[in-house]
Amino acid sequence: MSSVNGNQEESPTRDSKAGAILDSSVGSHADTLLKRMQHFVDNQQLCDVVLIAGIDGKRVSVHRLVLSASSEYFLAMFAGSLRESKEHEVTLGEVHGDALQLLVQHCYTGSIELHKDNVKMLLATAKMLQLTSVVTACCNFLARQLHPSNCLGFAFLAEQYSCTELLRVAQAYTCQHFMKVCHDQEFFQLNANQLGKLLSDDELNGPTEEDVFHTMMSWVRHDAPTREQHIPELLAKVRLSLLQPLFLVDHVENVCSASNECQQLLLEAFKWHSLPPERRSLIAATERTKPRKHICCGLLAVGGTERHNSNVTTIESYCPHLNKWTTWKQTIEYRCKLGAAVMNNKLILVGGYHERHTWSSVESLDLNTMAFVRLNPMRTARCNVSVAVLGGHLYAVGGNGDDGSILRTVERWDPITRTWSYLSSMCTGRTCPGVAVLGFRLYAIGGSLDTPSMESYDPQTNKWSRRPPMNRCKGEVGITVANGFIYALGGSCDGAPLKTVERYDPTTNTWTLICSLAAERSGIGCALLGDRLIAVGGSNGNSPLNDVEEYDLVRNVWNQLAPMSVPRVRPHVFNISNIIPPPPAPWTPVADMDGSKPA
Repeated sequence: MSSVNGNQEESPTRDSKAGAILDSSVGSHADTLLKRMQHFVDNQQLCDVVLIAGIDGKRVSVHRLVLSASSEYFLAMFAGSLRESKEHEVTLGEVHGDALQLLVQHCYTGSIELHKDNVKMLLATAKMLQLTSVVTACCNFLARQLHPSNCLGFAFLAEQYSCTELLRVAQAYTCQHFMKVCHDQEFFQLNANQLGKLLSDDELNGPTEEDVFHTMMSWVRHDAPTREQHIPELLAKVRLSLLQPLFLVDHVENVCSASNECQQLLLEAFKWHSLPPERRSLIAATERTKPRKHICCGLLAVGGTERHNSNVTTIESYCPHLNKWTTWKQTIEYRCKLGAAVMNNKLILVGGYHERHTWSSVESLDLNTMAFVRLNPMRTARCNVSVAVLGGHLYAVGGNGDDGSILRTVERWDPITRTWSYLSSMCTGRTCPGVAVLGFRLYAIGGSLDTPSMESYDPQTNKWSRRPPMNRCKGEVGITVANGFIYALGGSCDGAPLKTVERYDPTTNTWTLICSLAAERSGIGCALLGDRLIAVGGSNGNSPLNDVEEYDLVRNVWNQLAPMSVPRVRPHVFNISNIIPPPPAPWTPVADMDGSKPA
């Protein structure tokens, strides 16, 4: 037992004649007082009120002062003008005697024993009595017990008692382990509204959307007479546009026969599949056309330059579930200033520069097998070339020739004949232009020599047409496409980096300024991840950057993400499906009653 340190040397505050202050340990003194109060309550000495549990009538004698110091609930009851402040017995409705006894003991000792048989009862009672430290301890205990067989129940419990951190952790666990959760009895006890919320969650981790559909139907068949009426509202939560047309015919169509609402959803999915990818980009994404996060699983950052224009040889990928970049073992060792694109789950590397020579070579890296295959070379050697995929063909746009000249020429790779062919040249020579594909057209924007202009290529006519220039940016701009618009991020003007972001609307043929980046950057890599624009790397004018930001298209704000492992200027960035398996949602425990975090 700790005691007051009364035997140590006294330290006078003024002089020995004026007196001294006892230098005792505050913790020891408080500990001694609590133990004395506990002794009083154990022996029912000096108690001034009796609490009665409303459920079983158990009586607990206590001291108003101790309970009021421990709980805002009891402070309002005993120190205010409520009727209970004058009564010698107070009944607490909906409270079990065992829980009341343990929580009163906690008020005197600061400790409480939790186990699986009492934690839910203690959580409910502690929430009512506003014993925050006990609520936190209960939530931490439950979070450590999460399992596919109980996570749904824990989530409902957390929602019932407004335990936000436990609710977040339980929901994340449920989504992450969805394919195990859906086989447990708790899943089949969900009501339609609860299942609808789960199916609509962007974090839901089913191997495919087909598995999500089958899971929904297994819930319906568990009690078909009463649950079939909910099929239309639940089917609207399944992302039918992500299902293959044959699956829609074989499995979904017969479910939709009795409902006009379901038939409309099915028609919407077939219409989406009938559109080529270029047309889909013109249609605003909806929840039913947007892949879930585990499907649009990550980003790939390739190439770029670091300090002193040295080549970055590494490839790294970003996982949105972990908000983390991971460096691959595969590297690109022998060339820089290349162009890159992803086509049929293969990373195509085009041209580049090595040992004072500009290259025309083309290679393909299979993202499944990690095997390199050499393809037929371009007709023109190019570095600082930009590459895009349109209509199943690969386009190599502009760049620098072997003599350093800025190129206007454009070539197209046909994957069937495996040949390159020249197309109509651009109106303007461009090195490192931004390229975008939107509505069956290829756009070339800006360049590294303060070129604000834009032009578009029509493959039907084999002609380039000038388009309005950007408002502020003149070069080294990051370009990507989202929801029928072209976005131009950062860039430079007269050699100075910019933080402006512009959006081009092809229907009005105009550029509009939108929310700026957090800081000035040129040479940004860009990609669309789900419904977010991602700005990767670049330069602030003095040094290369590893900064990463995401743009929320709905809220019109930029947010910081985890930085890359190395800085990159002009990196090639792509949205790649399933390059990193989604990890379990991390749980960060809230501090327990003593301020520590449980293991």
